[in-house]
Amino acid sequence: MSVVKKDILWRVAMIYLFMVVFGMAIFIRIVYLQFAEKDKWSVKSEASPLRQLPIPATRGDIYSADGRVLALSVPYYEIRMDFTVEALTNDIFYAEVDGLSRKLASLFGDRSWDRYKRELIKARKSKKQYFLVKKDVSYDQMRQAKSFPIFELGRFKGGVRFIQDSKRIRPNGYLAARTIGSTTKSELGNRVGIEGSFDETLSGKPGLLLQKLLAGDTYVPLGDGNEIEPRDGKDIITTIDLNIQDVAQKALLKQLKAHGAGHGTAVLMEVETGEIKAIANLQRGEDGLYRESYNFAVGESTVPGSTFKLVSLMLAMEDGYVDIDDIIDTGNGEISYHGIKLVDSGDESFGKISVQQVFEKSSNVGVSKIIYDNYKNHPEKFMDGVYKLGLNEQLGLDIRGEGIPAINYPGKKGWSGISLPWMSIGYEMAVTPLQVLTLYNAIANDGKMIKPRLVNEVRYHGSLVESYGPEVINPSICSRSTLKKLQKMCEGVVENGTAMNLRNDNFKIGGKTGTAQIPDKKTGYKEKSRITYQATFVGYFPADNPRYSCIVVVNAPSKYVYYGNVVAGPVFREIANKVYATSLDMHEAINHGRTRLAEIPYTKSGNAEELTNALDYLDIPVSNSAKKSKWVMASIENDALKITPRPVIQNLVPNVVGMGLKDALFLMEDAGLRVNVSGRGTVRFQSVTPGTNARTVAAVNLEMTIPGS
Repeated sequence: MSVVKKDILWRVAMIYLFMVVFGMAIFIRIVYLQFAEKDKWSVKSEASPLRQLPIPATRGDIYSADGRVLALSVPYYEIRMDFTVEALTNDIFYAEVDGLSRKLASLFGDRSWDRYKRELIKARKSKKQYFLVKKDVSYDQMRQAKSFPIFELGRFKGGVRFIQDSKRIRPNGYLAARTIGSTTKSELGNRVGIEGSFDETLSGKPGLLLQKLLAGDTYVPLGDGNEIEPRDGKDIITTIDLNIQDVAQKALLKQLKAHGAGHGTAVLMEVETGEIKAIANLQRGEDGLYRESYNFAVGESTVPGSTFKLVSLMLAMEDGYVDIDDIIDTGNGEISYHGIKLVDSGDESFGKISVQQVFEKSSNVGVSKIIYDNYKNHPEKFMDGVYKLGLNEQLGLDIRGEGIPAINYPGKKGWSGISLPWMSIGYEMAVTPLQVLTLYNAIANDGKMIKPRLVNEVRYHGSLVESYGPEVINPSICSRSTLKKLQKMCEGVVENGTAMNLRNDNFKIGGKTGTAQIPDKKTGYKEKSRITYQATFVGYFPADNPRYSCIVVVNAPSKYVYYGNVVAGPVFREIANKVYATSLDMHEAINHGRTRLAEIPYTKSGNAEELTNALDYLDIPVSNSAKKSKWVMASIENDALKITPRPVIQNLVPNVVGMGLKDALFLMEDAGLRVNVSGRGTVRFQSVTPGTNARTVAAVNLEMTIPGS
């Protein structure tokens, strides 16, 4: 064996021996760790840092009653950069920062490219680890940004991170914005409207991903068994009709602007169900623009003013003290209670008028006299009646922020000798607009008081989870006889009283105007210059078969016009007119009760079978004495179409006057005649007399005309 070969074999043997020894050492170490130090390394393994990474759930959407989206979540992203990533060297960064800055400026257009460049370089020098490049980035923008210089290198080489979030948007802008509501992300976040009240339902349940820290500060998932899938939020189907909401919002805005008012609200509710179809709330900001910043219909407790007179007269009639035709002497329009003067609006004097007229003309003197004279010795009886209606309690609405009513009671702090007469006309108390609407809705609903409702259903991925129906607060607020009188009084306000400007020829309205003085918080009613006014109209329509109730409240009109019929009434009228015009089921069909057409149409003479088939299809009454004739003549007689035979004799020129061209040509050519035609419509004249021997005639001229031309 050669020396070279021996040398090679020796080296291979040494390498082999080394590998065997090294392998044995590893094996022995594994066995040692597995058995001798098992407990030690198990404890360390268990102590390895774990973290729970939440997986956000998709928030549910909010829909209108007809299925249009009112609020939804869309994915948005934040672009952030980590400038401590080692792979992103200075050479790479400074070579590409110009191109990146130009791309960012072009895509977002929110700042110049050189400003982007300065900010990026400053963050680079400061070694920012979580630098915000841009927020509120849409999905399409994010996809484009991923191809930009540096960003295309990804997270570990380029330091860029695209962090997903969701943003709540309302596709219909400010329509019912406050009622739809919002939530904030802080722990003590503000939650308002439907978003706030149904936050748990809409939010769903977030998932959870368990991760473990490995060497190199890297977290990895523990496995599928340690992941909890998120459960999406449920969808809310509201009662709001977007078309009516748009009308209400625009009508209210127009009137607020016209009168320079501070704020206002308008609510439309379905009488039988309590479903709120529109709810508009607008307030003037410091910049003079009106926005939905507060839900006044739900949250503002304020004096109801003259709208409360309905309650006063209802209780007086229920207790048998007055009837609708009783005469009340209102004198010269003023009266004093314990030295405090109370006057009728505009210093009017009505003299002796009926209880019906007291309500129609909204006489403060008349209502206060009825209540004070009959309840002054036992005011608690009157207040018990008020409390029985539930006006001193919240409605328990399905959204947060309901205002707390304030209605005093005899013997409690603040009750005085003038409390009873002043409360009878809607002062010394506070209720919300929705409470007033609920009361008048009960009058329209034959005495049944229904709780207002903003939500119809809860759905999950299209499947019904929960539905909400009408909730009865009070099955009967008064006797049937009193109810009919109250309905008559409400109609009288529009027909003969303070709201005659709302009267129209298409449908009747029932309701009540209200003009209340709002005292200054410090000086009360002492300084008239500080007193503001509140104009209200609340009612229902059509009065003879009520479908909807509505309240409009306008606060602090500043152009010296503040009466409810003038300031709030036009908003009610515009809403009511729009609803009536667009609700086909509120109109009687044009042909209702008719058994035949109003007018017998013009009918051509011609082929009997074709004509009778057409008349049968159109349901036109016919007097037919030519049932066996092939050709007939049509004429109108005694509001009916009369059909008589038209004889056609072979080899004689037929009579085709009154026929259409098709039938006329058929008969003439069947007789062997050549026909010349002028005009169009129905045959008015033929050049050859009917009955002439057709063999002696070469041609016939027919003149056509359109009937009535």
